[in-house]
Amino acid sequence: MSERAAQQVVLVSGLSGAGKASILRALEDVGFEAIDNPPLELIEELVAHDGTAPRRLAVGVDARTRGFDADTVLATLGRLRANPALRPELVFAWADETVLLRRYTETRRRHPLSPDSRVLDGIIAEQELTAPLQAAADLVLDTTDLPLPALRRRIEARYGPLAACGSQAGLAVALVSFSFVAGLPREADMVFDARFLRNPHYVPALKPLTGRNPEVAAYVAADPDFAAFHARLVDLLALVLPRFVQEGKKYATIAVGCTGGRHRSVYIVETLASDLSNAGWRVTRTHRELARDDIAAGMAAQGARSYP
Repeated sequence: MSERAAQQVVLVSGLSGAGKASILRALEDVGFEAIDNPPLELIEELVAHDGTAPRRLAVGVDARTRGFDADTVLATLGRLRANPALRPELVFAWADETVLLRRYTETRRRHPLSPDSRVLDGIIAEQELTAPLQAAADLVLDTTDLPLPALRRRIEARYGPLAACGSQAGLAVALVSFSFVAGLPREADMVFDARFLRNPHYVPALKPLTGRNPEVAAYVAADPDFAAFHARLVDLLALVLPRFVQEGKKYATIAVGCTGGRHRSVYIVETLASDLSNAGWRVTRTHRELARDDIAAGMAAQGARSYP
């Protein structure tokens, strides 16, 4: 049976509060039948079908699942992968401890693993319980600084209709700008450093702006080494991305960092998005530090609206 004809099955797990329910809803939006927290022993029965057109199935499994055990989940996943009629994947939702604490504080929910004690105790216990799943996941989605719309776009890019294509349209390219000070994006396949370019942060008129502003863009583009750097970056991606397609890779994350993640890296991601889109690649872009600013502003304006 060909890969295209195989039944697609996505197991969705992760830390409570990191966005598993949001991922399941996003999968529903792109045509999956979603089932949350069935007993583990029933998963293989749910996957089985009667020989008609295979359905696309998303199954949520986490610490609330009856009989939950990471080894049991991995054993089930192994049996699914051994079936040539199936195309299973494991998606794991993760977020930083401090962000999970904030989300629980805002929603006043109790953690399922510590209903009568500190939320932090539950978070730590769940991290230990699910660590084998995170290590084995086909895709780890870090929602620490990822707005809900960006999360939905990533799910659509990986599992939406175009993801089934066999051409370069089947590879979803995610471009991410970030600050090295705040750490590397965990999902990055390739990381580029733009800190050698002159920094608009030290120009008073440009400091409050971002790489999306024309003034900042002109300043970065005027750096004597920018044109050569950008050309080599485009040439490298023109070499690597087609090889990703040949290997069957469906999703590639390209990260560009600078010191603050608001000027140089943002402008480079914007220009790369335009270049790659014009070359026929399917591109999404996320500006991690700008998204963090937007989340903070949104929380203040709208009150507690967090990942379920």
